[in-house]
Amino acid sequence: MESSLTGAAGRQVQRETVAFRGHEMVRAFHPTTIEVTTEEELTARGDCIIGVGADKGCAQLGNAVKTGIRTVGARVRIRIIVGGLQFVVSARGNPGLELTSPHEMVVRRSSFLSDRTVAVHADFAACDIPRPMIRLLTNPQTVGRLEIEVG
Repeated sequence: MESSLTGAAGRQVQRETVAFRGHEMVRAFHPTTIEVTTEEELTARGDCIIGVGADKGCAQLGNAVKTGIRTVGARVRIRIIVGGLQFVVSARGNPGLELTSPHEMVVRRSSFLSDRTVAVHADFAACDIPRPMIRLLTNPQTVGRLEIEVG
């Protein structure tokens, strides 16, 4: 779901929500990335993945959100919501972001760009997510939301 609202200083803020589920192999030990995927399966190698069965990848983001993310100096706020817990990651957009992966969304601490990258220069990675939230995400019945806000 995509929405728009006016933020501080009259700046347009674009928002989109991505739903995902937990998986028994969620570990979230990766020191530089956070990922959600539309794929249903996860192996121990996917230690940046916090959720599977996402209802969209980068390619399915709305045009307004994509445009916002690709704006020079864009500020991207990613709120991860699981149960009654939430964790907020601040990152940046980049005009070079492709946003074409139909299966993945990756938030990166680095400036690396790929078709899967949704934001760069993040202040946190998977290893920083509180362990109580990760414990919830090891249950395949757990539903989470990734709220992306650009402004």
